[in-house]
Amino acid sequence: MVSLKQALIDNDSILLGKIAGNWQEAVCIAVAPLVVSGAVEERYAQAIIDSTEHYGPYYVLMPGMAMPHARPNDGVNRDAFSLVTLAEPVAFADGKEVSVLITLAATSVEVHTGVAIPQIVAMFEMPDVIGRLVRMTEVSQVLALIDEADISQYVTGKGDI
Repeated sequence: MVSLKQALIDNDSILLGKIAGNWQEAVCIAVAPLVVSGAVEERYAQAIIDSTEHYGPYYVLMPGMAMPHARPNDGVNRDAFSLVTLAEPVAFADGKEVSVLITLAATSVEVHTGVAIPQIVAMFEMPDVIGRLVRMTEVSQVLALIDEADISQYVTGKGDI
């Protein structure tokens, strides 16, 4: 099983202090490193945007943090994550604001629920994690923060992310 940290390293997919004019642009920025790495196809960002416009921002998991994702058949080539922080939060149509986006590309529901969500929950249980991430300027700081989270207690070993 590949960890959140390893997936971010392998895909070179941590971007810090990015500028987005709206949530759609933020989604495109968050998906971009996964397109470059080949984890997803270019159409994945539009699939997330279309899904959000239809269902609302179902992937805003807590104030300040979103996990944009679409279905595996929307252009996912392999399991991957990206982590993007924004210099200024973006607001969704329902008023929810986010400044941290962890994009998930999952090849199956098992990876999504059994591997991805548990790792993200572990990380975002840490005190002031949103504020800490937004203040970070180096990728190494993000990787060290991930190491602080006790992800092992949540991961079942099923799936491969």
